[in-house]
Amino acid sequence: MIRYALRCDQAHGFEAWFGSSSDYDDQAARGLVECPFCGSHAVEKAIMSPAVGGTRTSADAPDVARKMQTMMMEAAREVRAHVEANFDYVGDRFACEARDIHEGRSEKRDIYGEATPVEVKKLKEDGVPVSALPAPPPEPEKLN
Repeated sequence: MIRYALRCDQAHGFEAWFGSSSDYDDQAARGLVECPFCGSHAVEKAIMSPAVGGTRTSADAPDVARKMQTMMMEAAREVRAHVEANFDYVGDRFACEARDIHEGRSEKRDIYGEATPVEVKKLKEDGVPVSALPAPPPEPEKLN
């Protein structure tokens, strides 16, 4: 297993595990490597220092990494499902509606929708609490 530090075209940094360097190359070429913050497929390897391990090897490492990946994808699915079931979807009016709620011009409620990176940056600069919704993880049959 190999861990890569990755960065999308929106400057979101994250890490991902791959069976080998060629696994990363193959998945990236097929558009399967995706930013967990914004869903962008424009992802590249970031500079990172190598992990130097001890002399012990663990036969369980690939199985543990696979279980952790499965657990993280299930958690992302659950978070997304909770938001979709309990929050109001406001589509591309998210930035405007979030600002109206924050400033008291609209009723206080939980919302979700789409916003550009510029809109999100401006909301954050103005103190409006926003957070990225995890992109839907790929279905297990689409993984290698």
